[in-house]
Amino acid sequence: MPFIPHTDADVSAMLQSIGASRLDDLFDEIPAHLRCQPLNAIPDGLSEMDALRRMTDRSNQDAGALCFLGAGAYEHHIPAAVWEVVGRGEFMTAYTPYQAEASQGTLQVIYEFQSMMAHLTGMDVSNASVYDGASGLAEAALMAVRAHRKSKSRRILMPRTVSPLYREAVKAIVEMQGIELVELDYDSKEGKIDPASLQAYEGQDFTALVIPFPNFFGVLEDVDALTRWAEANKVLTIAVVNPMALSILTPPGEWGENGADIVVGEGQPFGIPLSSGGPYVGFLCCKQEHVRQMPGRIIGRTVDLEGKPGFVLTLQAREQHIRRAKATSNICTNQGLAMTAATIYLSLMGSEGIERVALASHNNLQALAQHATGVAGVGRPFTGATFHESVLTLPKPAAGVLAAMADLGVLGGLDLSPYYPELGNALLVCATETKNAADLQKYVQVLETALARAE
Repeated sequence: MPFIPHTDADVSAMLQSIGASRLDDLFDEIPAHLRCQPLNAIPDGLSEMDALRRMTDRSNQDAGALCFLGAGAYEHHIPAAVWEVVGRGEFMTAYTPYQAEASQGTLQVIYEFQSMMAHLTGMDVSNASVYDGASGLAEAALMAVRAHRKSKSRRILMPRTVSPLYREAVKAIVEMQGIELVELDYDSKEGKIDPASLQAYEGQDFTALVIPFPNFFGVLEDVDALTRWAEANKVLTIAVVNPMALSILTPPGEWGENGADIVVGEGQPFGIPLSSGGPYVGFLCCKQEHVRQMPGRIIGRTVDLEGKPGFVLTLQAREQHIRRAKATSNICTNQGLAMTAATIYLSLMGSEGIERVALASHNNLQALAQHATGVAGVGRPFTGATFHESVLTLPKPAAGVLAAMADLGVLGGLDLSPYYPELGNALLVCATETKNAADLQKYVQVLETALARAE
């Protein structure tokens, strides 16, 4: 039906009914200094034509460059069939399945996504997805505090090898809820956590240990040793993983003696384009014993009275389904469209397909690093084994070199100096299966030219 706004008379009658003289009286409990002031710095709105022109100009800035950026968002080949299917109206315009029995197609896609993510991570249960990998890690931290009832500290060991962007997001979400993130440093030679460094925390009360795999530097952590330490010290383990890596590396469910407790990550590598930054999709998996503390929703498979298979909302722990105070999270949501793309991508590629993608990406990275370190002054600071991306050190500040490379049509990596100043002139570089030998050679040539030009 058409939207008909309230008239001034309607508003006046409602205010009179509740004993308020003006609308502002409804918010008088909010201190004046916290209220939004006039947004004088916000420009006037653009016309449709001008808005489209601005968006086109901005999207063109991303076009044509050869991309070697990674750091949590990766350029992988996406089969054409993925978004041909996702673009169907049944998926593209569908919304949250509040009436589950009327949304069987949507529920089946979610069920398949959950099944594949649980299998890939080696965990018992997966939820229907969360916003993204960063918020997924925050949800995992909150979940760990709820699940580990014997721990009273609300302290979580957070390695510096976890993405600094993830750490920032987690801090913003959990710090006002009485959760302390205890920073855990890395070994400067290998670029990963030294399990021996955890001896300083033995006997202390910690809720959880976060283990990135691979870590932000692309280095593979000693996950078995770290998980065993957590098990011995009655600390839950939260794995933050690149799901593409799990096609060739040991899944978190098999770490240590009993596996990780919670697994989170970003599903963007599975069929979701870079898209200038999103939207993406986070996944969250856990052991069966923690399922009641899992945020979001879980889809289950059952049979009806006639014995026909069907899909239902098995667990609904969101504030939309239950009282807000009882919800495991008030901010999580199922990223339905991106989740659908990931499901179709995995269905098309299969286990062999994503294994080939992972191996090709690994081989390209090793070749790129070998060629790049042949350039005068370029080195690799870490000796640990890597996947997907690696750190390079330069003889000049990375910001200037990367700017010069961008002018030559190559996005050369991420400048690490704002996040890890102790590494000096360092950048994080990534190579996926989308790169060929000519691309790798071009990177090296452009790097040499940029180093000569940069100050």
